Amino acid sequence: MAVEGALAADLVLQVSYDPGSFTDVIEALSDPEIWLGAAAGGAFGAALGALPAFIFTGFLVTIGVFGGEAADGIGVDLGFGPVFGPHVAFAAGAAAAAYAAKKGTMQSGFDYHNGKDITFALGSRPDILAVGAAFGMFGMALEQTLRHLAVPTDPIAFTVVASAFLHRIVFGYSIVGVVSDKADGYFDMTPFEREEYREPGEVVADGGMAAEDRLAVEPWLGEMYKWSHVATIGLFAGLASAYMTLQTGSPFIGFGISAATLLFLNLGIERIPVTHHMTLPAGTVYLAAVAPGGAVLAGLSSGAAVFIAGLFGLLGALIGEAFQRVFYAHGDTHVDPPAASIFITHTLICGLVFLGIFQTGVWVPGFTG
Repeated sequence: MAVEGALAADLVLQVSYDPGSFTDVIEALSDPEIWLGAAAGGAFGAALGALPAFIFTGFLVTIGVFGGEAADGIGVDLGFGPVFGPHVAFAAGAAAAAYAAKKGTMQSGFDYHNGKDITFALGSRPDILAVGAAFGMFGMALEQTLRHLAVPTDPIAFTVVASAFLHRIVFGYSIVGVVSDKADGYFDMTPFEREEYREPGEVVADGGMAAEDRLAVEPWLGEMYKWSHVATIGLFAGLASAYMTLQTGSPFIGFGISAATLLFLNLGIERIPVTHHMTLPAGTVYLAAVAPGGAVLAGLSSGAAVFIAGLFGLLGALIGEAFQRVFYAHGDTHVDPPAASIFITHTLICGLVFLGIFQTGVWVPGFTG
């Protein structure tokens, strides 16, 4: 037992964690171009709508994987950068939708509260674009701070979630949401299946929609919320992403393709699954598992690494579903379940690196050694 404990301690000591500094943050944020780019990217997300902007990210990342050496293609940098990155364009688009719904200027015909409609283009109203620009700059500043401090998580995904909670606070929405009396707690989706509606006065009515016109529970994906369905798609999406990573060497290829396929969802094709929170951790874990080193799960065969990646795809799917049941289904605006799942799974990966289970966090700040 003493020998095993010593070996475990030795593995922890082998972990290469490179912390950042506030000097790095200040240097990054001293560049005026990055602020202007983020303002433009936020306005872009508001004008097009959050989901169309994110789909654009998906195409950039997918093309970018093949535009250079593995994950170093310029399109990947553009897709995750201060103009088109989800923390800027997507998050700002979600904030702009929340603002427009509060102002009553967004009658999109969405089945849920209009503040949740991330598919709807908001056009060129100056006030809406200004909201997008402001949230775009916030997203850039927070992401750069997390990245340059090397906080061991996914800085983009964390920022998307933080931005969503911020827009709920700024525009006067409930931070968590209000659980209907017809639901047995946050995790109960059965009122949706029974097509039950809220009672008058149960929630604040705005955006042109009365409380009694809203479903008592509004699941993020009406065709993909049952645990067995979510787990199954998560497993297979994770396996597919790992195999694509095996072929390309990029942890981002699965994410890019997953994001790009949401074009069909935005066009109104039913039952299109949302899978980027399954494919990104799977691609990352695949590379972590095949990386050489002294960690417990280092230098594995491709087959074993693909299998482990599939399990992380499943885990990402379940975390996303749990998050949507608490923060989306009972709320008024879009708080992104995939982003929450991604930053949680990648924080977990960093924890496993620290414990000596994996040798590297691949691309996660601070754990790339």
